[in-house]
Amino acid sequence: MKEVIKENYSNIKMRYESDLIGTREISENYYYGVQTVRAIENFSISGISINKFPYIVKYLGVTKLAAAQANYETGDISQEIYKAIAKACNEVIEGKFDDQFPVDMIQGGAGTSTNMNANEVIANRALELMGHKRGQYQYCSPNDHVNASQSTNDAYPCATRLAIYAHHLDFMPHLNRLIAALDKKAFEFKDIIKMGRTQLQDAVPTTLGLSFKAFADTLKNEKKHLQDSAEEFLIVNMGATAIGTGICSTLEYREHCIKSLRDITKWDIRLADNLIEATSDTSSILSYSSALRRLCTKLTKICNDLRLMSSGPRCGFNEIKLPEMQPGSSIMPGKINPVIPEVINQICYRVIGNDTCIMLGANNAQLELNVMEPVMIYSLLESIQLLTNGIDTLRIRCIDGIKANKESCESLVNNSIGIITALVPIIGYKQSTKIAKEASETGQNICDLIRKYELLTEEELKRILSPKNMIL
Repeated sequence: MKEVIKENYSNIKMRYESDLIGTREISENYYYGVQTVRAIENFSISGISINKFPYIVKYLGVTKLAAAQANYETGDISQEIYKAIAKACNEVIEGKFDDQFPVDMIQGGAGTSTNMNANEVIANRALELMGHKRGQYQYCSPNDHVNASQSTNDAYPCATRLAIYAHHLDFMPHLNRLIAALDKKAFEFKDIIKMGRTQLQDAVPTTLGLSFKAFADTLKNEKKHLQDSAEEFLIVNMGATAIGTGICSTLEYREHCIKSLRDITKWDIRLADNLIEATSDTSSILSYSSALRRLCTKLTKICNDLRLMSSGPRCGFNEIKLPEMQPGSSIMPGKINPVIPEVINQICYRVIGNDTCIMLGANNAQLELNVMEPVMIYSLLESIQLLTNGIDTLRIRCIDGIKANKESCESLVNNSIGIITALVPIIGYKQSTKIAKEASETGQNICDLIRKYELLTEEELKRILSPKNMIL
């Protein structure tokens, strides 16, 4: 367990802060206060603090700035306090106080510790700017001023959803570059004939280019699902306060706050239609996680295919050659393994596991609040981070360097029984089955058997069984 933070050394000045539980001694080095200290003590859980995801800190600052602007415009805080809070919020947004957000991502209290961490840092910085000492909350209070017209139950969801949306915007270019790399390979391999397979058995010919084009296009489909899901993060519940009824807030505040959020972010942020429903609802997180799970299902399929197509090099398909990244064995000389597709598979499994966690969290909302949001948010941000790194690794260290084994591809097609399918419209299914069975039992070539039984002229055979003519 993490030790209580207490720097009681002779060269460090201390201050005292009180809350519902009692009074605590806090180092003057810290901008955060008593409730943050208690959270550090209580939640030594993941080892991942909220400042490991700087966008969370940034959008806590954005949310508090928008709230302060709204509170000033509605007359709920003075101009002096507003200016100090606004400057402190802008410094938080700029990342100047990231180290002052040490609370664990996974926490009880539905995000109260995170919200109070922000309130305390902003209040104490505002106090400095106003010429007061940290902790002199009678001049600028974390609760009465920084948290005015708010509750954790609207400020925390708003800040974290905007943070997730920012991560989404950062993630999409990485996905776009992977799609572009696959499209490039599709063009490069467009004239290379290979054998298509169903149920791991020979089917009919295709091209290597078409296989890679399918990879690119399936990811394009998932990109759209991600974009559609991400838009839900821009629907917020600011002004809902505790359970959605808006207690300690006003309708005027809601309007000003949403306008301020839009002005600060330049995003199309909207107020939820039903704030009671929105306050306990986590479907935006669930929806985006589901879209990531879909993406991972596709990435897993692509990586499995790459591993199969590159299997060998002499006793497998050997249709493509993946870049050689490292020796593949501590005992088998010359062995090279498909380590990049393997690690992407593992990333996908972790993301799918995170999605299960998020589903369980969403499923355990009770009454007017879902207290499971912290682990849901942590899981989703971890998934985005893993996929961002993984997608770049797949593109740079695998896709970009893939080479086609053209001769191997053509040899497999020419020796395949699957090309008999092209003859079905000419000689019928029964006769085609007979030829296929004999080829399978004797190892003879399909073309040789067609010649043996004089089923087609040489010209017809070449035309119909030309692999290129079997692909539209």
